Amino acid sequence: MGVFIHPRKVIPPMPLNDVTCRNAKPREKAYKLSDEKGLYLFIRPNGSKSWRLKYRFLGKEKTLSIGLYPDVGLAQARAARERARKQLAENADPGYAKQLSKRSAKEAAENSFEAIAREWFTKFSTKWSDSHAKRILRRLEKDVFPWIGKRPIAEIAAQELLTLLRRMENRGAIETAHRANQNCGQIFRYAIATGRAERDPSADLKGAIPPPKKKHHASIIKPSQIGELLRAIDGYHGHFVTKCALRLAPLVFVRPGELRHAEWSEIDLDKAEWRIPAEKMKMRVMHIVPLSKQAIEVLYELQALTGDGKYVFPSVRSAKRPMSENTVLGALRRLGYTSTEMTGHGFRSMASTLLNEQGWNPDAIERQLAHGERNTVRAAYNYAEYLPERKKMMQEWADYLEGLAADVKILPFKINA
Repeated sequence: MGVFIHPRKVIPPMPLNDVTCRNAKPREKAYKLSDEKGLYLFIRPNGSKSWRLKYRFLGKEKTLSIGLYPDVGLAQARAARERARKQLAENADPGYAKQLSKRSAKEAAENSFEAIAREWFTKFSTKWSDSHAKRILRRLEKDVFPWIGKRPIAEIAAQELLTLLRRMENRGAIETAHRANQNCGQIFRYAIATGRAERDPSADLKGAIPPPKKKHHASIIKPSQIGELLRAIDGYHGHFVTKCALRLAPLVFVRPGELRHAEWSEIDLDKAEWRIPAEKMKMRVMHIVPLSKQAIEVLYELQALTGDGKYVFPSVRSAKRPMSENTVLGALRRLGYTSTEMTGHGFRSMASTLLNEQGWNPDAIERQLAHGERNTVRAAYNYAEYLPERKKMMQEWADYLEGLAADVKILPFKINA
């Protein structure tokens, strides 16, 4: 009688559990902990653990990487396995599908509002002043990117844009909301031009945000008070360079930033002209400032002190930097003028108001104030427009101020037709 040998039972591996996965220790060589249906945890000698799925497609054995443990837990790994098995049942390769998904995610990131906005910023910010560029980028990063930055730019609707503008409006930053909408419009139009969007939703929001309250720079415009201000400046006992800036400001009425960044290379004392390069101007167009005899006198006094350096008004701390943006404003405060009475910008308002009242050509005044020209190409060729009239106007303006400072009773200066 033969001996009967019972066949050995093959015991299938037990499925994994969270404790087993968590307690798996690295070994000298990499090894696997199998779960079910091809899923396993791969442990490297360095201790890293990753989920993988072994499968066959068109007769070939393949491996699908699912993710790192514990970032991807056991339940998530099994869910990914079932999705892959469903794809296999539909004759689709899970590995190829994952590649397509990654590619789509990359394309979505490249076409997001933030990605295109930063591309637009890099392209155009080289033509802006540093301060202007910083303001725009800060506005986008603070008030726009957190809400629509990751959204595909082609999918952003007007209502979505309005929602983020309302957030700014609700905190009282109405002017910021208008500027943000303007910047968004520029970005959408750039996306249209580069083939990544079809329309600009910001254009639909005209009138949706209330207009901002116009801010006027505090200024003195009464002749008697202007005379008092000029006499106070003449009696200023602070730093000599600061005093010269205060004396020159009403004679040239440029923007405070343009004044403090003045360089000796830009000034021709023989021709009595100050030519400010386009890159320093708000409107990015070269600007000519005719210099009166009084302005030349101030500059000659100052040249002896700062003429060997780069800046007409250097910083107290370093001649390699211009004076601080708050220097003139601080000097006005020390003279006793509050923020509601006079500012650095106030010299421009002073000149604009009185020159218009005296009957000078408004176009010549606007050109001398370097206000924006809608057509930038035209503006580039018109920087010398009305120059003879402006030279006459600047000299008579300086004479008028000199009379006010001397407390002489004078009539408004006469303008030849």
